[in-house]
Amino acid sequence: MKIQKLIASIGLVIATSNFSGAVFADTTEELANRLEKMQQEMNQLRQQLRERATKKEVQNIRKDVASAGEWLQPDTLVHMAGYADVGFVDSESSDGSFNVGTFAPIFHFQYRDLVMLESELEFEVGDDGETEVNLEYLSIDWFINDYMVLVGGKFLSPIGQFRQNIHPSWINKLPSAPPGFGHDGAAPISDVGFQLRGGFPIGAVRTNYAVYISNGPELIAEFEDGEYELDGVEAEGFGADGDGEKVVGGRFGFIPFAGFELGLSAASGKATVTSIEGGDNSLLNNEGARDYDVIGADFSWQYKTFNLRGEYVETEVGEDVGNGTAASEGATWETWYTQGSYRFAQSQWELVARYSDFDSPHNSQDQKQWAIGTNYLFTNNFIGKFSYEFNDGQEGSEADQDRFLFQMTYGF
Repeated sequence: MKIQKLIASIGLVIATSNFSGAVFADTTEELANRLEKMQQEMNQLRQQLRERATKKEVQNIRKDVASAGEWLQPDTLVHMAGYADVGFVDSESSDGSFNVGTFAPIFHFQYRDLVMLESELEFEVGDDGETEVNLEYLSIDWFINDYMVLVGGKFLSPIGQFRQNIHPSWINKLPSAPPGFGHDGAAPISDVGFQLRGGFPIGAVRTNYAVYISNGPELIAEFEDGEYELDGVEAEGFGADGDGEKVVGGRFGFIPFAGFELGLSAASGKATVTSIEGGDNSLLNNEGARDYDVIGADFSWQYKTFNLRGEYVETEVGEDVGNGTAASEGATWETWYTQGSYRFAQSQWELVARYSDFDSPHNSQDQKQWAIGTNYLFTNNFIGKFSYEFNDGQEGSEADQDRFLFQMTYGF
């Protein structure tokens, strides 16, 4: 407070002196006298400032100056991105409904070129109006060198391309995921563990890689028609590993020339049945860990405004070789899709077509799908999508219902 009063006094003296000089300084001698007097007053105020300013006040001023320097050249960078979408869905078996699909803010906190924390939250409004919140991923990334990053925490599965790179609604060119690439499908969703990611050149060929170790997935069994069978694989990044068995896997990508990439993926480990739908969960007491294997392949080719991509994933769960009685037989989930898109030159319109084939242990979930769509790109990150799905599945099942979808999505 003392320093502020002194500074205010200095400002008042300067203002008064300037005003007086402008109005009443008629001769050079009078102006010189006023300047000398003002210099004397400034010297007196400077002396008072030295005498009255406490040591603590001087230290606070020095801290403020140092803080200002840090903001000019910060070591820490904070960045927020994300996406959101709203839309309308109308299927053969139900009336059309508007929906709020997803609001997914993504946060990045980076310290120099050493470490970064990244996280995505996912907010969804369910059919009952309740808001669901999920942690899509959260990891701490240590930049070891130019070719390697160590990622620890919950991360999107590096198996294939769709889940880790394409699933955000403003990047996915259709309003829906291909069958088998969602929950309880053939493709894993996320993992909790550690991962090494990066890339390096091999001659003229560029490459990228991801190798990870994580907690294993959980298996769901179902009791139906007097029999137990495997119902689905929940590979969604569990924070605990009930059977203590880990999964090791990864993906290796080749980019032989600009615009084309080929990727190969695999994972192997153990998984255990953790719950039985419609049955006796006491049967799980003797359940043993089963073999869990995933293989995949993907490609992408970009030529000007034309893009062609495809992906194949197969998940196989072995039979229970122990004393378990809950769905002792194994099962296989298999899915693939091929998608093409073309944006008209000098236009905001884009055409998309995708064919998918999902095969599961349950006939009611098997699905073949043709999806065709038209997109209007207001900007590259603000898109309106219209699509229609021709679905072929078991008669009377949800997988057999054709759908019309409209979606408006924004990436920020």
